[in-house]
Amino acid sequence: MSSIVLSASAATPLGTAIVLVERPRRSYNRPMTEAIAFDTHRFVKRLTDCGFTEQQAETLADEHVALLNANLATKADIAAVKADIAAVKADIAAVKADLAKVEVKVEAKIETVKADLLKWMFGAMIAQGGLIVALVKLL
Repeated sequence: MSSIVLSASAATPLGTAIVLVERPRRSYNRPMTEAIAFDTHRFVKRLTDCGFTEQQAETLADEHVALLNANLATKADIAAVKADIAAVKADIAAVKADLAKVEVKVEAKIETVKADLLKWMFGAMIAQGGLIVALVKLL
């Protein structure tokens, strides 16, 4: 069975366009006690007192239970997310450690290049000085 569900909205020059996408319905197979306590009897009674038929009230109660089951996080869901966050933090720490090692290597290479550059500069300055002395003696 499928239903039309609001998927997204996008701004256009003429206003906001609402995009409807057809998707299959979710199956609600988690038990109600896992997510939250919901008094369906009280809910049905209040709806029937307000003029709903008993069938309408029971249908609404069933849909509310299904929505609660599908959209509320359980303690197990939260624990799983916390475990995922801890794993990501560990990965970040490992990447930071690797980055520190790479930084040390890059700094060492920069120092080596600086030393080589200074050697070439002093060599070029001495050669240039010698060339100037030789030109001055010739003139």
